[in-house]
Formats: sequence, structure tokens, C-alpha cells
Amino acid sequence: MAFSAILVMPVAAQETYENAKVITEDLNGTARYVGMGGATDALGADISTISTNPAGIGLFRHSKVEATAGMVTQQDAAKYSGGDATNLSFDQIGVVLTTKGSNGSFLNFAFNFHKSKNFDYILSADSKLNNASQNKLSYMKLYNGLLYAQGEDGTFYEKEPFVTCNQLDDIYFRNLFYAAGDGLAYYYDAEDYDFDRAHSGYVGEYDFNISGNIHDRVYLGFTLGLHDVHYLHKGDYTETMMPNPEDIKTLNVYDERRIKGTGVSLKFGATVRPIEYSPLLIGVNISSPVYYDLKSSNYTEVSDGNYTAYAEQAYEYKVYTPWKFGANLGYTVGNYLALGASYEFSDYSRTDARVNEGDRYYYDYHDTSNSDEYMNRNTKNTLKGVSTIKVGAEFKPMPEMAIRAGYNYVSPMYEKDGFKDGTIPSYGTYYASATDYTNWESTNRLTFGMGWRWGQVNLDLAYQYSMTSGKFTPFMNYRDSEYEDFDIITNEVKVNNKRHQILCTLGYTF
Repeated sequence: MAFSAILVMPVAAQETYENAKVITEDLNGTARYVGMGGATDALGADISTISTNPAGIGLFRHSKVEATAGMVTQQDAAKYSGGDATNLSFDQIGVVLTTKGSNGSFLNFAFNFHKSKNFDYILSADSKLNNASQNKLSYMKLYNGLLYAQGEDGTFYEKEPFVTCNQLDDIYFRNLFYAAGDGLAYYYDAEDYDFDRAHSGYVGEYDFNISGNIHDRVYLGFTLGLHDVHYLHKGDYTETMMPNPEDIKTLNVYDERRIKGTGVSLKFGATVRPIEYSPLLIGVNISSPVYYDLKSSNYTEVSDGNYTAYAEQAYEYKVYTPWKFGANLGYTVGNYLALGASYEFSDYSRTDARVNEGDRYYYDYHDTSNSDEYMNRNTKNTLKGVSTIKVGAEFKPMPEMAIRAGYNYVSPMYEKDGFKDGTIPSYGTYYASATDYTNWESTNRLTFGMGWRWGQVNLDLAYQYSMTSGKFTPFMNYRDSEYEDFDIITNEVKVNNKRHQILCTLGYTF
């Protein structure tokens, strides 16, 4: 194998599965909010509602400051040097300032930071390949004219636009397919594979809110959200090769990718008490898309044990998440029981991957973008609408103590037959440095919590158990219409993300 590298191109969009990692959210916030399964949207008076139903801030009657920290542990995680199964986390800090008006009305202002996404996760999988291989898939793309065109003299040249070839295709072509310099292309079969990847980082959300109430029956709120993305994954993918002319025993792919960037969103919420002397609360909320401006950089290398070829690049792109809509209910019984329920819906098939137009290497750069038509078409076939159901309760056996419980259900985001298509004519394909994908199924979360109050000080604890199953595939399948020997069929491997989280919130009311 010989050295090769790929050059940076000025415009880019991102691939569907990579986008999905960034745009989803966890159940996270104050220990009270998490302990009740996030079902405080209509009940309000919890600073975490600033990012779900902003009208919830309008139910505060006193100013308050709170901060939350905790620990996240992944159950049954394989040991991998690139990541840890247990990580400490600073999850939230915020303040609410209340101002009282006439007729029992309030005008409140709030700021809150929370981790909307914690990426800490180790993904491991292994299975037989039955003569399929990653480089064979690259070969079939070449064979079908998706990577390069062959001239009359037998040599290969790059096609225009050169966007169906990813980094791995290029490395394999330059170092396996064409190594002999004889103008012939070939591939090597594999017997099995072993895969480990560690994800880390977070999406931080900084929310600024203004809210209030009218005669203590109508509550309105508006939140401006600023989002901060810090994502990193490091992974090793190793194939055990079948006997081959070069006696290559294994091929190892090491991939490291960072995604950083910022986003902005707007949220609106309204809660009403329809019956004057009833504790019933009904709320609705709408969240605009998060308009992300992101930068991705990666380092990828392929090694056969003797020689190593690598590629590295960085590019900028945009992703616009779909709108989110919610409806919520709240009900209290005296001063000792609170019940909440919420429903949210967001159609992730409408995620908009966008290509930046312009070149930062030139003085006439314009920060404009256009939708990536081909990648967005793939997203519509891969992702779907997601429903989130949240229910929770808080019981106070005495005024100074609270016991909480909640349940959270998130429907599947991925179509069962979705896959990472490496043949899409998109810059999202060109910049891809990994071929694997996981179709995650529904998420179930169980939460419990307790809280204590001493005068103006409150201490809350929460525990969350989250479980998601999925099906991992190392690369897309391929069936040749003429020759069965060219078929590339891989086994789906069941993987899980079982996570335990402990949160502690300390607050002060003034």
C-alpha cells in the first residue's frame, strides 16, 4: 500500500446518519424535571420548561437560581481505550427573576444552560462477513462507474462531479485496487469484522426567556435558544481477510471525527387555566427549527499491518432541524399531589442538509446555502416523524419533602429499511469517512426522584434509566444483477444503549 490523501473542497453538506446524531435530544435538566419524566411543561415553575414550554416560566412567583450536576454510566459497555463507560457531567445552571404587576400578574425573565444532548457512548459490534468486505463495496462502486470513469487507454480518471466517492473509496482505490499499476481493479474478501467506537461531547443550549401571566389564568412565554455543538468520535474497524495474493491478514480502519458549531432557535408557549377555580392547566408549545452552522473535521487511516494510507479534511455546512409541536396537561390536588403529561411531535424526515455556497479562500465569499436535494431525498426515506410521550407525578407527604416518578417514551426515528447510501451524488457522501450505520428503535425512560426544602434552599435528586435498542450494519448491502459473486450481504447486529443517570440539583429561592 502507498501513501494517499484527499484535498479539502470548499462546499459541503453532511450525511443523514451523521446529522441525526446532532439533532436529537436527551431528557435532561433539573433533578425535579427529570424525576417527573419531563412532564412539568403545563405545571411550570421549573426552570427546565424554558426549553420545552416557555410559558412554564410564567408560573414562577419568586426568583430562583439552580444548578445541576451528575453522572452518566453506560450499562454493559465494552472496554475501549477511546472512551469511558462512566462520566461526570455538569448538566444545568439557571436563574429566574420575577417582577410583580397589578391584578396578580407577573413579568418574569430567565436564563438557563442545560445539556440537551450528551454524546458519551461506546458502540461495539462484531459478526461474520461471509466474503463481503468494505473494500469490495468500494470496488463495486468503481465497477458500476460511480467512482471513476475508464478511458480508452484503460486508465481511470475522476468523474465530474466527483461526489459519490468517499474517503475510504479513494484510499482503497489508490492503495488496493490500483497498487500494482497494471490498470486492473480488484478487491479482497473478508471473513469477519470487529468494531469499536467511542462517542463523547455534548450539545449545550443557552436559553433566554421572557414570560408572564394575565390574571393568573393565561401564561405566555418566549425563549431564544443558542446551541453549542461539541462532538467527537474515535473508532476502530477491523476486518479479518480471506486468503489473498498479498497475504494481508487484516485491514484496520481508524476514524476520528469532530463536529463543532452553533445554532439558534425560537420557542413559543402558552398555558391556560380554562376554569377559574380549577387546578387544571392546558398548554401548547412550538419550537422553530434549530438553524445549525457546523464544521466537521476528521482523520481516517487504513492499515494492512505493514503500510498505512490516510486522509484528513475539514469542511463547513448547515443543518436545519424540523419544527416541533407539543401539547401538555397539568393538574394538582391540594398542596400534596401534582400530575403532568406531555406529547411532542417532530418530523425528522424534513431535516434539511444544506450546501454552503462560496469559498472562504476567496475574498468574494458569501455565507449562503442551498438545500442538498439528493441527501434530503435520502433523509426522507431514512428518517420519520417522532412522537414523545411524557408522564409524571410528584407527591408531597409533608410540605418539606417530595417524591417523584415519571415515564418517557420516544418512538423510532429510523425507517426499518433505512441505510447509509454511499452512492448518493452529494458532498455529504464525498466527505464521509465511515460506512457503518445503526437504525435505532424506540427509547424508554424510567425516572424517579426526591426533593427536600429547608427555608429558601432546595435539594433535589433524580435517577433516570434509559434503554434503546438498534440494529448495526458495517456497510450497505449490494446485490449484483448478473453475478452472485459480486453480492455484498452483511448481517444486522443488535446493539443497545442502556444508560443510568444520577442528577443532583441545588437551588435557592429569593
